[in-house]
Amino acid sequence: MALSCGVGGRSGSPAGAAGGGPASAAAAGPGLLMEVESPGEEEYESLPPSATLGTHMMAGAVAGILEHTVMYPVDSVKTRMQSLQPDPKAQYRSVFEALKKMIQTEGFWRPLRGINVTVVGAGPAHALYFACYEKMKRSFSDIIRHGGNSHLANGMAGSLATLLHDGVMNPAEVVKQRMQMYNSPYKTVLECIRTVHRTEGMGAFYRSYSTQLTMNIPFQAIHFMTYEFMQEQINPCRQYNPSTHIISGAVAGAVAAAATTPLDVCKTLLNTQENMVLSSVNVSGHLSGMANAFRTVYQLGGIAGYFKGVQARVIYQMPSTAISWSVYEFFKYALTKRELEKGTPC
Repeated sequence: MALSCGVGGRSGSPAGAAGGGPASAAAAGPGLLMEVESPGEEEYESLPPSATLGTHMMAGAVAGILEHTVMYPVDSVKTRMQSLQPDPKAQYRSVFEALKKMIQTEGFWRPLRGINVTVVGAGPAHALYFACYEKMKRSFSDIIRHGGNSHLANGMAGSLATLLHDGVMNPAEVVKQRMQMYNSPYKTVLECIRTVHRTEGMGAFYRSYSTQLTMNIPFQAIHFMTYEFMQEQINPCRQYNPSTHIISGAVAGAVAAAATTPLDVCKTLLNTQENMVLSSVNVSGHLSGMANAFRTVYQLGGIAGYFKGVQARVIYQMPSTAISWSVYEFFKYALTKRELEKGTPC
């Protein structure tokens, strides 16, 4: 069955996370339709209405896990490069040098420490995000535009979905980043969870939650606007074209990552609670609150401190968002094509 460019009005959404990847979209424009168009035909720009909740969650989980794991070693480097007072043995000039040094001095598998807790967190977090986004997007669109596409509806749905996503992902981020740090005292994920819970309480797993949310809102806004702008330039008919989704996703991820790096540095500080940093600023106990994190970063690193690890963050985010968008767009294409074929007589 032939599919061609036609007029559509729904929005699409990728299935990535926040802190660092895509999870919703504010796409409006042409969709992929059958050659003979009719008002009842399904459009490529959104998943078919008949798609089950499980389908939405599966698409989100797969894209989210791939997004977080494929470039995980670079994420480990980013965490270390954002350290405000790193150990002399953990000071790196570039991402490549950091990876090489980590493998040579700490073992081949060191850059992958903590990846298991990331997989456990990313799957359900992105599944919930995706399912919530799709459901709320349709509900808000029905109220605001009577079923038509609404950027306001997309934004409101994305904000609610982010609350769910970050609520699940934040504890995993805390454990992951503590496992990634140089000379981490934790040998396993379970040991890290038990120790943090025993010594700092349950609140430690959500100490950076407000910062994470504050970071993800502008990240998603910049990311979606850039992605849609790129799609308008290189894929105006919104056909399924993997190369355009990869390029648009990579550019969008790079721009959003660079712009929100200051918030990511603060989030890393709140998650890792570096001992050397706390003693330098005479903090007894634990550092909490986004304002305190911002103040501490400036006190120890000045303006440049807010952009520590920006190179690694951009290098990590570009392929991550490209993967997330391409996986999601593939799901949309495959599911929509299947629905159209079901409705076409042989």
